[in-house]
Formats: sequence, structure tokens, C-alpha cells
Amino acid sequence: MPSNAWLRFRYKLWAPHYDRVTRFPGERRRSLALLGLHPKERLVVIGCGTGADLPFVPAEVEVLAIDLSPDMLRQARVHARPGIEFREMDGMALDLPDGSFDAAILHMVLEVIPDPVRCLAEAARVLRSGGRLAVFDKFLPDGEHPGPLRRAGLALLDFVFTSTNRRMGEILARSGAPFAVEVDEPAVGSYRHLILRRV
Repeated sequence: MPSNAWLRFRYKLWAPHYDRVTRFPGERRRSLALLGLHPKERLVVIGCGTGADLPFVPAEVEVLAIDLSPDMLRQARVHARPGIEFREMDGMALDLPDGSFDAAILHMVLEVIPDPVRCLAEAARVLRSGGRLAVFDKFLPDGEHPGPLRRAGLALLDFVFTSTNRRMGEILARSGAPFAVEVDEPAVGSYRHLILRRV
């Protein structure tokens, strides 16, 4: 499992180039539309990266954008506006009160974070009852089991950047998070859009 120090270093190298390969404006817009944010709601963007989601968040929504990488946060601040706060924070151990947000975003985070199970559980913890989580990420189909050679290749690729080597159904089950899946629709390639509601 990669350490937080390695992740910070990796994203220090990737930060100047990140948006060239991970922008996905149409998919981010679609995910925010599915999330259905309302004025005055509180939104936490976990793993905000360079802030590519922020232009699609309605101005009346209060936003906390967090990331483990100071280099990513520096770039994200170009999207600063009144109502957006930026904080360096670990997505696997959110320094936030229980039930303090109406909605959360996990875009392209579960595929790279060292412990996606903990991350999903933390997202559930900080959402109020009835709160929504938008996930846009790439996953292996549930039930698919790559052979040893492919698993080794995916693990190596994941160490350098990211690969499709995780299953959403397994992450959700192992997290024990009280989520109901309201939307699960295909996006580009092996990516999916999911909306989970905290019950």
C-alpha cells in the first residue's frame, strides 16, 4: 500500500500535468447534475486535486475542498470564490465532525487512495442522514477476476499513477457504510457515475 509521503511526492510530480489527462469536464458536469445540489447546502470535495470540479458547483453552495497534496491545492485555488474553503487533509481520516455535510464528491479518488474502504466510510461519517455522495471513477466489473499477469501489471501501473484494479461493490460492502445506491450509470470507458444516499 503506498504511503501518504509517496502519494504527496507522486502528485507533486503530476500536479503540473494532471489536468491534461484527467479533466473530463463533461463527466464532472454530469456527476454534479446527478448530485442535484441545492442553495445553502454544504459540500465536501474529498481529493479535490486541481479543483476541476469546482467550476460546476453552483455559487450558492458552501464548499470545503480538501486534498492530501499541497501542490494540488495550490492549483485548485485558482478556482477560489466566496464560499469555497481549501484545506490539506487525508481522505482516509477526515478531521471533520460527524454529519456536518449535505453532500460529498469522490471523483477519481477511490481508484488511487491507499485504503478506499476507509475513505468511503469516512465520507459516510461526515454526511448527514439523507446526504448524498457522488462517485465518478473507474472500476473493474463486480465479479471479474483478472489473471495473475494482469494483476501484476495493474499493480505496477497503480504504483506509478492509476489503474482499473478495484471493484465498487466490494469497496461498498467492506466499508459497512450506510449507503443506498440511487444511481449507477456507465460513463466513459470503464468509468461509472454513482450517487449514494446515506440512510
